[in-house]
Amino acid sequence: MSGDIRKLDLNLLKAFAALLETCSVTRAAETLALTQPAVSSMLARLRENFDDPLFVRSQRGMLPTPRALALAPQLTRVLSDIEAMLQPQDFDPASSEMQLTIAATDYALRAVVVPFLARLRQLAPGIRVRVRPVDDAQLSAQLARGEVDLALVTPESTPSELHARALFDEHYLCLMRQDHPAAMEGALTLSAFCALDQALVSYQGEDFNGVTDRALAQLGLKRKVTLSVTSFLILPEILRVSDLVAVVPARLSAQLEGLTTRTPPLTIPGFTKSVAWHERTHRAIAHRWLRQQLFTLFADQDGQA
Repeated sequence: MSGDIRKLDLNLLKAFAALLETCSVTRAAETLALTQPAVSSMLARLRENFDDPLFVRSQRGMLPTPRALALAPQLTRVLSDIEAMLQPQDFDPASSEMQLTIAATDYALRAVVVPFLARLRQLAPGIRVRVRPVDDAQLSAQLARGEVDLALVTPESTPSELHARALFDEHYLCLMRQDHPAAMEGALTLSAFCALDQALVSYQGEDFNGVTDRALAQLGLKRKVTLSVTSFLILPEILRVSDLVAVVPARLSAQLEGLTTRTPPLTIPGFTKSVAWHERTHRAIAHRWLRQQLFTLFADQDGQA
């Protein structure tokens, strides 16, 4: 750094971080609740302090220079350390009234958020929780800006710059109503399974093909998928009033009145559910406590399985 550190205040660093996240003076101004001229002035001061343009205009917006990209990890650490320094050193879960925002799919809402909320109601009843859908394309930026605190994702969809930890491994079961003809016959055979009318979940609602169909294709087989929906949560109602069956994550099939499960007659690859968070909250005492509740909750559940 060639500038005077006395001129480099916290607001300039926050503006630098916002520009890195948005690559736009206009959007950075909106994020910081400042005017566009104010952010332009701050960028000019940043350029003077770092003796580098930091951002150059292009058809795709403001592109960070190599110097700006090199400074990004250090900037994240500095802002995180400052935020941690300003956090109260004592955190009392029982009296806390903080807000927590979780990004989750409908599967994670049922399998993770519901038991997590039950735990929080016992230990920290004043904490308010907001749940929003997962937006893979915006997730990293949302976490960096504080719009999301925790994201319930899979390792494959977790941006590499985030912290993450696995909560549990999931497998699939075949779900149907208790008096379904297939339920009366005991174990499902592969031929009987392929002949059943089936429903699947496609979050984008694009097709009738999923992980089960890819597993069948490796065996040279197909099944009869006659319904595609965009949510796991509607499936139980559909299955109770029809002869449809569905292959669902095991944690969604537990304690569903009027429904029963069978083991699929083929190997269907499962998945890992993880929680991800940003460096911004990595050291914050309250967030560390909240993450530990998640870790403990699912370690306890796995120990009872």
